[in-house]
Amino acid sequence: MNILLITLDQFRGDCLSAAHHPVVRTPNLDRLAACGVRFARHYSQASPCSPGRACLYTGTYLLNNRVVANGTPLDARFDNIALAARRAGYVPTLFGYTDQSVDPRTVERDDDPRLFNYEGVLPGFAAELDLIGTRQSQWIEWLREKGHTVSSDADTAMKSESERPAELSLSAFLTDRLVEWIERQPKPWFAHASYFRPHPPYAAAGEFARMYDPLQMPPSIAPAANRHRHHEALLGSEAMGAPRDGDAMHALKAQYFGMISEVDHQLGRIWDSLKRLAQWDDTWIFVTADHGEQLGDHGLIQKGGFFEQSYHVPAIARDPRHARAHGSRVERFTENIDLFPTLCDAMNIPVPAQCDGFPLTHFLRGEQPPHWRRAAHWEFDWRFVFIPRGPHTWPWDRRLEEQHLAVLRDERSAYVQFGDGSFCCFDLERDPTWRTKISEPARILDLAQDMLAWRMQHSERTLTGMLVEEGGIGRWPEVHGRERP
Repeated sequence: MNILLITLDQFRGDCLSAAHHPVVRTPNLDRLAACGVRFARHYSQASPCSPGRACLYTGTYLLNNRVVANGTPLDARFDNIALAARRAGYVPTLFGYTDQSVDPRTVERDDDPRLFNYEGVLPGFAAELDLIGTRQSQWIEWLREKGHTVSSDADTAMKSESERPAELSLSAFLTDRLVEWIERQPKPWFAHASYFRPHPPYAAAGEFARMYDPLQMPPSIAPAANRHRHHEALLGSEAMGAPRDGDAMHALKAQYFGMISEVDHQLGRIWDSLKRLAQWDDTWIFVTADHGEQLGDHGLIQKGGFFEQSYHVPAIARDPRHARAHGSRVERFTENIDLFPTLCDAMNIPVPAQCDGFPLTHFLRGEQPPHWRRAAHWEFDWRFVFIPRGPHTWPWDRRLEEQHLAVLRDERSAYVQFGDGSFCCFDLERDPTWRTKISEPARILDLAQDMLAWRMQHSERTLTGMLVEEGGIGRWPEVHGRERP
């Protein structure tokens, strides 16, 4: 069976036609949902890109993998989806990027180029199309060959996408290369298509830049009057503060929705190609995103902080072997850390003990799992703001460890714990916009205890299920590449 993993960047979970969004049109994601399973309450575990992807690729919460920022090294001891795919006999092949920094302990020279750019390739992947940083030059060179004058700076080139036909977009370039590759592959194959859109700059490609009328944009959730100081700091951030001019915010939304519809169009090209090649019913597909987008809600854009707009992401899976589940919608809380164990089940290999997530396999079969989580969880760490601003005197200076928050969001409430000891608690039953705080001490205590239990139950476990007695009893650690002794 072929495996196709598709990640989108900065895609809000409620921006799907299938989610009954009043504006956005995503006919091809809807097509996939109609013949697959849609996870309606699916969440990323961290933002921005590198932390979110580390959780997705390793199946671990940020509290375990500790990739806390763009540029934090991914510890080389962690298993991941690409290494697992190789154990299953695949050659996992990347189109796009994975944003995982090299473990510096594995680097022999101080001038190793991997130490100068955090946008590294996840260990285990063969990069067929590497669209990382300056390597987007492949796309830029392609545009120049077609007669277009394009800046060598990738961000500048993307800002001008609306001036060129959509078939020349970065997303179209990736799709072209992916389809050409699939046409050449003996089966089975494993491909990871990692699309950069709908990530800023907020400029949709070609006709998609004009697809949505800024005057028809839905309103944003206004910031609450009684705000935590972290929210106040984000409002004053140049990167995350939303435009205060209403017309500018409406224009931004129109371009964001245009980027969503354009990448949806590219996914439709993949579906059509798989059907043309008679591989649609031989290909296991999973589509999700590394994190969401504030899109003006709570006075913010981009991703970060604690509001769920930055973490609620789409998730649609299609297992062609289980047609009875096709068209179903799962309302349980699911998380990106569930992808790795789900892939292991799909590839018929053991789920590593490091995984904090659960396989989604029961849902893909139209069944109910033996037990499931009662809340969604995510974390955000902003110590990167302070890292270059030393001096820091270890071990007495612990300021970096305070620049962190964790969220537990259940059916009725959201509890936010900050590393400095402060907290917020929201009543989502009374007000789903996260602007009404809970003041009852007993209810707050219950949520705080739930979060404490969650963190205790997900401490690193690789060797904790084994005792060195009688030759080794209990859960043996995985020994990749050889049989258990």
